[in-house]
Amino acid sequence: MTRPQGTIAPILTPFEDDGRIARDLWISHAKWVLGQGAHFLSPFGTTGEALSVSLRERIEALEWLVEAGIPPDRLMPGTGVTALPETVELSAHAVGLGCAAVMVLPSFFYTGAGDNGQARYYSELIDKVAKPSMRVILYHIPQNSGVPVSPALTARLSKAFPDTVVAYKDSAGDWNNTAAVIAAAPGISVFPSSEAQLTKGLASGAAGCISATVNLNAAAIRRLYDAAREGKDVTEADAAIKAFRKVIQDAGLIPAMKAVLAVKSGDRRWLNLRAPHENVTLENGQALLAALGAAAGHIGSN
Repeated sequence: MTRPQGTIAPILTPFEDDGRIARDLWISHAKWVLGQGAHFLSPFGTTGEALSVSLRERIEALEWLVEAGIPPDRLMPGTGVTALPETVELSAHAVGLGCAAVMVLPSFFYTGAGDNGQARYYSELIDKVAKPSMRVILYHIPQNSGVPVSPALTARLSKAFPDTVVAYKDSAGDWNNTAAVIAAAPGISVFPSSEAQLTKGLASGAAGCISATVNLNAAAIRRLYDAAREGKDVTEADAAIKAFRKVIQDAGLIPAMKAVLAVKSGDRRWLNLRAPHENVTLENGQALLAALGAAAGHIGSN
């Protein structure tokens, strides 16, 4: 796999009441999402509360998934943090495990660094990991990071590292940016904001979606992806997944999905989020399930 495609879940991170990662829930949820049809998992993306989880925890929890029998070539963990040495450590560990790719934020906080500074950051990361098997997904989420990964930077990195910089995750929700990246860097896989842009993206040369709500709706999103690639009429299915997404998104993606899973699984540990987020309630989940209706019937099923 040199150019990723398909439906990818940035999986939720469940926590024990004392704040530790809940190993059993982490593994069972990852297996369930894959079993529902997701092509890949991306542990420790924004949806996984990655920037609230320490490096040691991220390394250990990634190993738990592999030890539990999840093939590492189905994993694309988030490894980007502000400090280059720590991004190198997380990325080298994931590459060493055999992960399919690493999804890397630009170095944030120093928002004035510009494309030249970010090009240096990504270039030094690749040089320091120094593994031919490394595959990098550039992660553009400027509304959170404060730092864009521009079309020009993407084209520059794709040209410099054509076998390493293989994909771009656009979480900004701006189709004009997505289209500009597709045009500027035709050699990489581009993933638009979510399944809400999946069919439009596929028609325009995009590769699929890396989306929070694959955590809950992987089977329907996978069916839509497959049908759209086969040229079938997906009007009804497309409308259904967009409606599902809107209910969850409007309630706040991370707390909403955890609340739903807490109700459906009967395991209250899903109500736990890490600071600075606030925990959620069963009432939140019950209200969301009422809004989703039959569209949520599959959640928690084998």
